[in-house]
Amino acid sequence: LAVASAAIPAACAGCGSSSPPAATHRAAQVSPAQVSPAQVSPARAHTYTTTVVGQRVVQPAPRPRARAATATTAAPESKVTASPTTAPLAGKVVGIDPGHNGNNYTDPTFLNHLIWNGRAQETCDTTGTETDGGYSEARFNFSVATFLTADLRAEGAKVVLTRTSNSGVGPCVTTRAQIIDRAHAGVAIDIHADGGPPGGRGFTVLEPVADGPNDRVIGASKTFGRDLLQSYRAVTGMPLSTYDGVGGIALRTDLAGLNLTTVPKVLIECGNMRNATDASLLVSTSFQRLAAKAFARAITRYLTAGG
Repeated sequence: LAVASAAIPAACAGCGSSSPPAATHRAAQVSPAQVSPAQVSPARAHTYTTTVVGQRVVQPAPRPRARAATATTAAPESKVTASPTTAPLAGKVVGIDPGHNGNNYTDPTFLNHLIWNGRAQETCDTTGTETDGGYSEARFNFSVATFLTADLRAEGAKVVLTRTSNSGVGPCVTTRAQIIDRAHAGVAIDIHADGGPPGGRGFTVLEPVADGPNDRVIGASKTFGRDLLQSYRAVTGMPLSTYDGVGGIALRTDLAGLNLTTVPKVLIECGNMRNATDASLLVSTSFQRLAAKAFARAITRYLTAGG
């Protein structure tokens, strides 16, 4: 994710003349035992990404220096056709929100305009973070989402994505929440990677706190969050975060995608892009496929158990 800052232009200046700002995703959290909204400090606004509806696509602006990583080619859609006997997700709708977007850094004015996240104002979106080598979070998020989409379609699911490329700008986090809500998804996942302290490792599952619109899906979101944590840890071997959350879970009140959801949903920070060990995994295509496999397993388990 990325810290929603009302001054991305200034942040860009601090990034040098070469690349978009590496915003961090650290933010307010609550221990699972402290669910009272009054105890949650809305510090950082974690932002998500572009969507099919209202997506603005711009020509990639040339960067002053070459990036350490080249653009990712979207994984081909699975050619597996699910038959009635091998389609556990037939008739199910799954929402996937790959955080941020590849060209968000080109339009700070758009990113910085304020929206209402259900509790307070936050910026429309952010650029996301990146590894020290310049591999962007937006790229990671979209790659995993592409693999996950293929896996879920092979199981018979209908997949609703909030963006279909990594070459756009926006839209706002509120729009992404609306896309998944209006699709009446049976479950949804927001895919991100964190920009935490360089010495910190691991992943965190961010869960919503009841605030009105999401009241009816808090329990279901927690159930899915537990399935996701167990599956991701087992399949990928990524450790629980050493610096965020409690036992791999963080309750958040400052994120529009969680505050405004009307379907069971969690957000996962798949690892810390600012940590060398985590980064070496996150940029690997093989690891990204494992992450997608873990997500698909958790989604299938949740939906086939009556979710």
